[in-house]
Parts: sequence; C-alpha cells; structure tokens
Amino acid sequence: MQRGALGTAGSAMASKYLIVALAIFSSFTQVVIEASSWWSLGMNPMNPMNPVQMPEVYIIGAQPLCSQLAGLSQGQKKLCQLYQDHMQFIGEGAKTGIKECQYQFRHRRWNCSTVDNNSVFGRVMQIGSRETAFTYAVSAAGVVNAMSRACREGELSSCGCSRAARPKDLPRDWLWGGCGDNIEYGYRFAKEFVDARERERLYQRGSYESARIMMNLHNNEAGRRTVYNLADVACKCHGVSGSCSLKTCWLQLADFRKVGDALKEKYDSAAAMKLNTRGKLVQVNSRFNAPTIHDLIYIDPSPDYCVRNESTGSLGTQGRLCNKTSEGMDGCELMCCGRGYDQFKTVQRERCHCKFHWCCYVKCKLCTEVVDQFVCK
Repeated sequence: MQRGALGTAGSAMASKYLIVALAIFSSFTQVVIEASSWWSLGMNPMNPMNPVQMPEVYIIGAQPLCSQLAGLSQGQKKLCQLYQDHMQFIGEGAKTGIKECQYQFRHRRWNCSTVDNNSVFGRVMQIGSRETAFTYAVSAAGVVNAMSRACREGELSSCGCSRAARPKDLPRDWLWGGCGDNIEYGYRFAKEFVDARERERLYQRGSYESARIMMNLHNNEAGRRTVYNLADVACKCHGVSGSCSLKTCWLQLADFRKVGDALKEKYDSAAAMKLNTRGKLVQVNSRFNAPTIHDLIYIDPSPDYCVRNESTGSLGTQGRLCNKTSEGMDGCELMCCGRGYDQFKTVQRERCHCKFHWCCYVKCKLCTEVVDQFVCK
C-alpha cells in the first residue's frame, strides 16, 4: 500500500515537472516567433533561410514556398499560398526599406544595423521607440513601392498598369494613358500583408502589447501613405523633331530616396504617445498638435545607443567611424558619446585625371592618397 502511494506521488511529481517544462518550452517558442519577422525576406537571397528569390521554389511538385519562409505569421502564410508570385516583390520591398533605413541613419548612433537572424534588426525592435516607428514605416513603404512597380512591369498575374483617374488639372490636349505604376493595388496588398501579423494578435485592452499593436499599425499606414502621396504625374513628349505638340502622361512613383527623406522628417517630429484609461493611444504632451495618420508615433523612449547592451539590443558606437570636424551627429564628440576616439591613417585609391579619347573611351589614372580616419573608442 505504501509503495502504491509512493508510485502515485512520483507520477504526480513527474507530471508536474512535465507541465513546467512544457510551459518553459512554450514561452521560449513564443519568444522565437515574436523575434522573427517578414523583414527577413529582404535579407541575402543566397541564405538558405530565405528561398524567396530562388526560381526552383516555383517548380511544380517542389516543396511549397510558403513553408520555407521564416518570419511569416499565419495570416501572411495564407496570403503567400494565395499569391506566391507576389513573395519575391515582398522581399524586394523589405530589402528596399532596410537599405533606405541604413542610408538615412548612416550618421546616427543607431545606424539601422541588421543582425544575423530572422528578426533582422534584433532586440531593439522590441522597444516601441521612434527608431522602431521609422523602421515599420519605411519597410511598409518599401512593399508598396515594389508591388506597384511589379504590377506595371507585368510581373504579377492579378494586376497590371495603373487605372488611376485622369487628374482634373491636366491640360485637355494632353493624353492620359501610358502604363503607370499601380499604386492602388500596391497600397491595398501591402496593407493586407504587412498588417496581417498585427491584426491576428490578441491582447487585453489597455496592455502594453495592445499599445504596441496600435503603434505598429499606425506607422505602417504612415509609411504606405507617404509613398501614395508622393506619387506624381509623369509625361512624355511626342511630335515631329521633338516639337512636343502632344504629351502622354501617367502616374509614377517618386524615387524611394524622396520617400525616405520624407519619413526621416516625420521621425524627427514623431509624437510620444501613451495609453489612456479607455485603452486608446493619446499624446503625452497635449500642448502639441495631435498626430495625423501621416505622422509617426512612439510609446517608449529610445535606449542608450552609446554602449553595447544585450538586453536592449544596442550595438553601441565603439569602432564606428566619425567626422572630427563635424558638429553634427556624425561628429566624433556626439558619435563617440564623449569617450574619445582613435586616429589612424589609411590609403585610398581612386580614379583621377580622366580624359576622353576619340572615339570613344575615357582613360583615367589611379591616384593614391593617405587620409586620416577617426574611430570611436
């Protein structure tokens, strides 16, 4: 009888440990899922974790593309299954957004560095900072840009050239036609795909997680609308000997650098938000104008990007190049956070004394120059 009781107790203890172990594994799995992102589609296409740009995934009978893509939520996987030919351009949009982020922040302490996993930007994106706000906006904008152009170029079966209405201020004798970028389709699909991850998450109203979802959705929309609003009419002349007696016009996307510049301005003026008692995001400082759907918002202060910090994901500025003569963010004083800097000399080689020779080539000499460079301690 005593042995049976001990056996029952041992079995109960084992079950208890099993439940605890499963709980720990479940929480770990959730962290891994939360850390991965569709942004990983924009990373190195030769990476085996990113098969989106490998043509063999489209071969009939091959392993389905969507099951191979890391970082997709359930809703995004369903869209992937329905629109497999779109995924290459989702990846191109993500890549465009990442590159533009790195360009815009190249002289900042946080320079939009990527990490070698499916989270792309690392733990720093778990903080609802203004840097996170910019990243969500510019990546959503990148998808609109890539999808709109893919439609125009006939790469997708479900869309074609833009069907935008003729602008009212277009002169009567100018033709409205050509094949414009299909911004309407690009906007709609980007909204459905990019927002899917946020919309399928369910958190208690008034929780920090719900605030992050609202913040992410708002900034996604701000990025998409920036692309939409910057699109403009482009025209081409027709006529004898370039007389331009006739013009054909169409809708065309703005250069993406212009989108990045506009979003960087919105980053600089981003609005700090907080949750109110009704679970809505409201502005921290009510004296300022309330942010519109076109503005960026954030809910957390930015972490200290000066020093490496594993918990926040900050890589620090040690080893970063700085400009000794600049008083801006790229200057050694600000970039190095007062730690000082080291100076070293490097040899740069570049083409120089180029001359045009008839006909028809340019011949240059190779010049070397020793320059001083400065690196943060």
